[in-house]
Amino acid sequence: MTRTPSQQPEPAEPERTATPPAGAGEAAAGGLDWTQSAQALASVAGLDIAVRVKALEELLTRKGLVDPQALDAVVDLYENRIGPRNGARVVARAWTDPAYRARLLADADAAIAELGFTGAQGENMVVLENTAEVHNVIVCTLCSCYPWPVLGLPPNWYKSMPYRSRIVREPRAVLAEFGTVLPASTEVRVWDSNSELRYMVLPRRPAGTEGLDAEALAALVTRDSMIGVAEARQPERAA
Repeated sequence: MTRTPSQQPEPAEPERTATPPAGAGEAAAGGLDWTQSAQALASVAGLDIAVRVKALEELLTRKGLVDPQALDAVVDLYENRIGPRNGARVVARAWTDPAYRARLLADADAAIAELGFTGAQGENMVVLENTAEVHNVIVCTLCSCYPWPVLGLPPNWYKSMPYRSRIVREPRAVLAEFGTVLPASTEVRVWDSNSELRYMVLPRRPAGTEGLDAEALAALVTRDSMIGVAEARQPERAA
């Protein structure tokens, strides 16, 4: 059985082409030459996204519009300190502390804050527990709303239109593409995040992990398992 407590995404608006500012030449902000910058960006349009981002960073750095060290600090903040590791600690605590698990499911904001994880994009959280009977998966059909304090930056596929539309229409097929094949008896619930409410999945604890401490358990928890497209890893796969 599959239940989807979300709405179909509306068709995307037609793509609009940016028009150079009046007078071309110098843009108002920072003296950036619109024509030269557009040509530079167009030259890397067909390259891999990582290469394109690097080219954009180098261009803006040369123009004096960004500080590379500041960019590195932001990336480190969300990848290492405000990333999936935070969510993994929340999950590990819930697996080992029944009282904390109950608080997490009843008032996610307060329970997550107990571990010191708060901040923008993490307000009004709801934690959904996966069981043998119910499997939860999250999406944002309108854009890419996502709980940054516990999951870090959203992956590109989470923001893509194919995922945002297909997970609503055919969740089992999408989950299977991630390697998650569920029994027919398991109900699949798709939850639609928005700017005022964000979800996080509490994955099922893998069997045979009774003797592991919180740190070892956290290593089994992946970003994808807290989105709901995957299960937590088995101990032998976490090494």
